[in-house]
Amino acid sequence: MAAVCQMVASVSDSEMPTAIKNLLSENKSFNSGPICLPPQHVNQRHQQNLGTVSVSTCNAQFNEYLARLQGPALQSNINPGVAVEVRRLTAVSCLTYSVSSELANTLLYRTTLLHFNNGMMVTDNNGIIKFPQLCKFCDVRSSTCDSQKSCLSNCSITSICERPHEVCLAVWRKNDENITLETLCHDPKVTYHGIALEDSASPKCIMKEKKVLGETFFMCSCSTDECNDYIIFSEEYATNNPDLLLVIFQVTGVSLLPPLGIAIAVIIIFYCYRVHRQQKLSPSWDTSKPRKLMEFSEHLAIILEDDRSDISSTCANNINHNTELLPIELDTLVGKGRFAEVYKAKLKQNTSEQFETVAVKIFPYEEYASWKTEKDIFSDINLKHENILQFLTAEERKTELGKQYWLITAFHAKGNLQEYLTRHVISWEDLRTLGSSLARGIAHLHSDHTLCGRPKMPIVHRDLKSSNILVKNDLTCCLCDFGLSLRLDPTLSVDDLANSGQVGTARYMAPEVLESRMNLENVESFKQTDVYSMALVLWEMTSRCNAVGEVKEYEPPFGSKVREHPCVESMKDNVLRDRGRPEIPSSWLNHQGIQMVCETLTECWDHDPEARLTAQCVAERFSELQHLDRLSGRSCSEEKIPEDGSLNTTK
Repeated sequence: MAAVCQMVASVSDSEMPTAIKNLLSENKSFNSGPICLPPQHVNQRHQQNLGTVSVSTCNAQFNEYLARLQGPALQSNINPGVAVEVRRLTAVSCLTYSVSSELANTLLYRTTLLHFNNGMMVTDNNGIIKFPQLCKFCDVRSSTCDSQKSCLSNCSITSICERPHEVCLAVWRKNDENITLETLCHDPKVTYHGIALEDSASPKCIMKEKKVLGETFFMCSCSTDECNDYIIFSEEYATNNPDLLLVIFQVTGVSLLPPLGIAIAVIIIFYCYRVHRQQKLSPSWDTSKPRKLMEFSEHLAIILEDDRSDISSTCANNINHNTELLPIELDTLVGKGRFAEVYKAKLKQNTSEQFETVAVKIFPYEEYASWKTEKDIFSDINLKHENILQFLTAEERKTELGKQYWLITAFHAKGNLQEYLTRHVISWEDLRTLGSSLARGIAHLHSDHTLCGRPKMPIVHRDLKSSNILVKNDLTCCLCDFGLSLRLDPTLSVDDLANSGQVGTARYMAPEVLESRMNLENVESFKQTDVYSMALVLWEMTSRCNAVGEVKEYEPPFGSKVREHPCVESMKDNVLRDRGRPEIPSSWLNHQGIQMVCETLTECWDHDPEARLTAQCVAERFSELQHLDRLSGRSCSEEKIPEDGSLNTTK
């Protein structure tokens, strides 16, 4: 199998997948190079004299890195300024360095990766990478939480801590029947109101009584994601009362013994039945399963080759209902998020030499709910569209690491839109193609009918951003990552919609989402939050278009006005208080087509949700732009819009 950073395939040109051939043709200088280690761990131990050892560490989540080699204090011959070569290949950045043979023989060394922008990734004392923590962050709010047992914070805002070493904190106060609860991120090395965070390494938020200047309150800190959402007051009693635990164990043992015996008996009977039945089956049974699996693999190959489906195939359901697991070999880790990892993988065909490239999104056992949400969205037979990621099947797998949940989809070698815009400057025609396909995908998602006219359940994405949009080989967009999506079922009550929560990425949240003031009586208001996010993505595309003149380096919406991972509160200041939006330079308006795009995205990010365009209207505007370009018949370097700049402005 090819190395992660080399991408050198061992098959002939005729058998080499298109994705790998394109990658090699674009990156000819990477035909040889270091083998990359998994990004989860940067510690390695060499137990023999290997001479000069070349090591690389890859991670797809950041663009620039600085490497520093550290070792035991007695190894004074280690040079801390080891030369670093940064290699960029698609979405993967590799750091390469050499280690002398003097570091062999079980010497443990550590690579510390530091992000240039103030250390968004650090290592702990064991050299393991730590990422910023997720915490509830509602500052001081009224609460109904008592101090008897435990309770939830009822904070609807989840924030990414500014520093990787920060932990979650909760403070409970009661003054004259008024109860308040404060949730936030805090540096455990810094005291909070003069009190040290002694429990910052705890996985749970267990309240402890504190007294400062005559004031009595309860405080807890913890080091797991959103651990300050569940506040515990009385865990000490439950864990330190041996009599209570003994009673619990006795009652549980007596209660479970009879059903456990019955379950074992049923399993033994079922096993004997299966063994006896298999002995009686005809020999043809042994060949039927592989044949079914082979037929389904062939069917997937046809689906993957047809990247631009027509109307008839668009209305077909390509979801796998086969109970057999597909013959898939995981290849390269191409992405990692909060809930899952995404791998490039090989789907084997009739012979061991042939395979199709697919993407596999793997959820651990603990994230079953996230997997089920996305699987249920994909399982809608009417969701299929050329601008929505092609879903192949969902599987439950048992591995050495435990149970895993897989989503298998089409693979797109160009990566997500954010990565593509970072690496490429686009033309006016590219902008028109990308923008039009994005609008069509969102319009289909929001629609209550398919292109065939069949009724369809409207769906809102709720986390639209450039990193959740993939770029296909023909430079059209397709939507992906539906883990936070919501089906707008007419049977949902206002309470059901209210309980759906404040979700998404703060940078792309619409004003009404930031303010938690959605119009729950009108489901169209949910769609308009997607339209606002789409406007920010269209702005990102336009900022990298060479038709506007000088093109600056890529930066996300609001750029340096907010930090790299802004929380909801900081976005409130920018979007609600200051009514801020990404800047549209005057030079963009010199191009007639870009001017029309700017007018469209400005209407899409209007502060009033009801004043925004619909996704279908945006798709129609891009279609009209393309039609006018064809009529003009000019080259792609010239302006292709009539001088009067007329466009249909129907919403």
